[in-house]
Amino acid sequence: MTSVPAARPAPRALPRPRRTTSPVRSVLKHACLVALSLLMVYPLIWLAVSSLKHNEAIFTDLSIFTSDLTLENYVYGWTSQQLPFGRFLLNSTILSLGAIVGNLVSCSLAAYSFARLRFAGRNLYFAIMLGTIMLPFHVVLVPQFIIFRELGWLETFLPLVVPKFLAVDSSFVFLMVQFIRGLPREVFEAARIDGAGHGRIYARITLPLMVPALATTTIFTFIWTWGDFFGPLIYLRTRENFTVSVALKGFVDAQSSSNYGAMFAMSVVSLVPLFFAFLVGQRYLVKGIATTGIK
Repeated sequence: MTSVPAARPAPRALPRPRRTTSPVRSVLKHACLVALSLLMVYPLIWLAVSSLKHNEAIFTDLSIFTSDLTLENYVYGWTSQQLPFGRFLLNSTILSLGAIVGNLVSCSLAAYSFARLRFAGRNLYFAIMLGTIMLPFHVVLVPQFIIFRELGWLETFLPLVVPKFLAVDSSFVFLMVQFIRGLPREVFEAARIDGAGHGRIYARITLPLMVPALATTTIFTFIWTWGDFFGPLIYLRTRENFTVSVALKGFVDAQSSSNYGAMFAMSVVSLVPLFFAFLVGQRYLVKGIATTGIK
């Protein structure tokens, strides 16, 4: 009786040697990154410093290192447009909050329908929805203006807020669809077995799991709505309804003198909410974009 030789264990793969970066290369890389960061931040620094200069010295002294600083631009800019500038900040806040709520509700519902429901023509409707991303806003401007005028919505925030409740921002719908499709199907199947309907699955399971996508939608909606100039300029004509972007235009007049110092000062004030929103939601923003792009 012959003995069968024992099989030899498979040879272990040798660990790959780690690539070491030379100190000189690391220093040069970080120096380039710092230089590029300063180049990107310099316009904001110049804007903040110029808001503290006298109006006649803004374009004659382009240095950011100066000792002749004053707060009169902030005082004048806050009170020079018949209404306190805080009124325009409030209008932009109301408009942005309405747009955020509209996009979160409508886009999430549309995304859940495209990702989890089965209905006739779903792929066709999804393709049409994606096609609207390439449609310029100016193409539908005149028909929308006529509709809103007939409804008596001019001089109100309704033309800028109500469409958000109809899932008109296709990019956010697509983002949420991709995110929902990447969630484990077993979770939804288990909920269906337990007797949960689509409404309960959407509210109790889908929304808590897609917080990064919702946060990304919130941040981008706030940034785009806060900085929107064209829409408020078309539908809002009275000063009481002006947003920040339209109010800033009042400091520059082609037919009379312009106060760039006050405009820069109020620009700095209007940028503070954007910086705060980005800093608070940066973690969710990066996570939402990264996880959606992988799928």
